Amino acid sequence: MNNNYDFIVVGGGIIGMATAYKLAKKNSDKSILVLEKESELASHQTGNNSGVIHSGIYYTPGSLKARNCINGRKQLIEFAKEYNINYELCGKLIAAFEEEELETLKKIYNNGLQNGLNDIRILDQKESKEYEPFIECISSIYVPYAGIIDYRQVVETLSQEFQKINSKNRVLKDIKVTTVKDELEKKVIITSKESFTTNYAIFAAGLYADEMAKKDGVDLDMQIVGFRGDYYNVINEGKNRVKGLIYPVPNIKLPFLGVHLTKMHDGSIEAGPNAVFSFKKEGYSRVSFSFRDTFNAFKFKGLWRLFSGYWKIGVQEYKRAFSKKMFLHSLQRLVPSLKMKEISRGKSGVRAQALNSKGDLIDDFLIEKTKNSLHIINAPSPAATACLAIADDVVKRVSKKV
Repeated sequence: MNNNYDFIVVGGGIIGMATAYKLAKKNSDKSILVLEKESELASHQTGNNSGVIHSGIYYTPGSLKARNCINGRKQLIEFAKEYNINYELCGKLIAAFEEEELETLKKIYNNGLQNGLNDIRILDQKESKEYEPFIECISSIYVPYAGIIDYRQVVETLSQEFQKINSKNRVLKDIKVTTVKDELEKKVIITSKESFTTNYAIFAAGLYADEMAKKDGVDLDMQIVGFRGDYYNVINEGKNRVKGLIYPVPNIKLPFLGVHLTKMHDGSIEAGPNAVFSFKKEGYSRVSFSFRDTFNAFKFKGLWRLFSGYWKIGVQEYKRAFSKKMFLHSLQRLVPSLKMKEISRGKSGVRAQALNSKGDLIDDFLIEKTKNSLHIINAPSPAATACLAIADDVVKRVSKKV
């Protein structure tokens, strides 16, 4: 087997596969290898998120997040149509339940208009009920651009189409990158099974993006911290109380959107996620623990500074993670008639979030380059929605170097 490739992409999540696909479309004569350490693609953030197609309403106008989300959403929908991927633009409500939330709601609305979302509308209590009959809010924003999609199916389709472009393109699974070296003008990728050489490497390593960057000699004043999000399934009669997507007005100081109700692509209803510090980067249980991951996180001063500023919120989130009653109470704020017997514990996901040494959560996408490699360091939500636009941006940056 030839172990020399024009490009190597490390990471088989939605960002890695979208990048490989776009890179292949632009360089159809080049050989590209994707390396994924798990036995299946999309095993981590991509396959354990809420499956939402985000509109771009929350993000700072002009930011990478805003531009890529809106462009990426349009591309994603076109891709889904072309390849018969399961999706629906069901729309969502961002709902205010107290008078003090109305100012933030208005800010989000104006933000959406600046981002070109001209069809969003502010609704009163009665109008909100026309979309979600069981909601009890005082006002809401209706966002018709939001929807749901099967992101695992998106990744599998990207993988198939990527490999069709050039017979030399390959996706290897169950192969973990252990070392990254430079040899003359080549990048050497040493894995758990064998070594590969390439003219240019692209790293989309998610929760391990910072560690991969350090292996490649990138100097970072930040660290990836994992935040676990737990979900509940809405079952029995509860399923009839949710028509689309229902979100609360978020705390705009934090990059999390709050516990929400989501109609999934298969018709089921999910509730969540919360956001708690994860003691294991890829720990999907409420009691998952890794000494290595915890030690690495706790020796970073930025984490302690984050904890000192948000410890009260953190304590409440941890309590809710272990209390079905508290989780239900959060959901009853959105739909008061939901009952305990109408929710059951569901999956969990872990979100990779970049944190700098000052304790600030890095809100925007973050990409770093070396002489013959590129690292996608921070790609938080709405990265899945924006994947094809992020891939365009990455390919453009790579093209300037190669």
